[in-house]
Amino acid sequence: MRLPVVFILVSVMIDAMGIGLIIPVMPDLIRDITGGDLAHAALWGGVLTTVFAVMQFLFGPLMGNLSDRYGRRPVLLITLAVMAADYVVMALAGSIWLLFLGRVIGGITAATQATATAYMADISTAEKKAQNFGLVGAAFGLGFVIGPLMGGVLGEWGTRAPFWAAAALAGANALLGYFVLTETVTDKIRRPFDWRRANPFGAFKTLGTLPGLSRLFAVFFLYQVAFFVYPAVWAYFAQARFGWNAGMIGLSLGMFGIMMAVVQGGLIRVILHRLGERGTVIYGLVFDIAAFGALAFITSGTVALFLTPLTALGAVITPALQGIMSRTVGDRRQGELQGALTSVGAMAMIVSPMLMTYVFATFTRSEAPVYFPGAPFLLSLGLIAVALFVFCFPNRRGVAA
Repeated sequence: MRLPVVFILVSVMIDAMGIGLIIPVMPDLIRDITGGDLAHAALWGGVLTTVFAVMQFLFGPLMGNLSDRYGRRPVLLITLAVMAADYVVMALAGSIWLLFLGRVIGGITAATQATATAYMADISTAEKKAQNFGLVGAAFGLGFVIGPLMGGVLGEWGTRAPFWAAAALAGANALLGYFVLTETVTDKIRRPFDWRRANPFGAFKTLGTLPGLSRLFAVFFLYQVAFFVYPAVWAYFAQARFGWNAGMIGLSLGMFGIMMAVVQGGLIRVILHRLGERGTVIYGLVFDIAAFGALAFITSGTVALFLTPLTALGAVITPALQGIMSRTVGDRRQGELQGALTSVGAMAMIVSPMLMTYVFATFTRSEAPVYFPGAPFLLSLGLIAVALFVFCFPNRRGVAA
């Protein structure tokens, strides 16, 4: 594997690790800074998570368009350097507002994955794009598994230690990229920067004019909202349905993340070869309908523990969708597309936790007409069914898929 590709995958993994590294210490850090109790810390934690996602939504297309104009290399190296500095600021933060500012900057620099995906599109043939996008997804999944584990270990050295580790990782990778990363945006595919397209609404409008692409954006959004049921309610669901403790919940999520990395990093190649990109998306959506249905009604914790990693077998949808969309927009607009997809994912990250936790609370509170902890997974099943219908429904104007 070439060094630039290694750098791209490590960048994505560090991006995911940086998120996961700080999760174990955030409750204690917020309590130390604010002097409040755990409930107060949880409220601030929700605010910090939301502002991170909002910044991703707003700035994803900007970063993508900048990379289409000035190249992937400067955008990646600058965002990694700023990310490293941001973690230093958060490590030193003595007030909640400085922590808030850190999450604002962190959300902006989280364009790393979008630009990295655009880089992979640049160096991939049309036939290889989906499976290479799978490598990016696998790197992110692996980082999300490693991050919390490292964060928990480093948290024993203090609530600031994971931030220093994240800063060191981002800084070291920026240094590696400076020496090994080559530019892929040539004058042939470079395009002028346009502020009207460098925002989520402008990007959706211009990209949506391409035949079939607005439909694929809708499928991507519905899938992301449904998929975020895992981080949104899994810990609460597993405790309510199976009586699991934090260790069992962490184990199940770790198994899920590892299987996601296996599926997107390797198994997707076999599925793409047999089914093609369109068939792979349909397979993934149908599989997720079955998986969410099983999780909604399952009552055995042992069966659930074995089933959890298997549910990741449907994680081929995102790379296959990205492959279809990447071929639709052409070489000149890869950054713009990935930036728009970052915004769509961020929008789902904002909507899904509120929606899923509300449904969970509605069906588990003491006065609920029916006690049904699996209700959020049933909702996700419905969203996936709608996504399948939208993806398969004939489009007289032409189908990007």
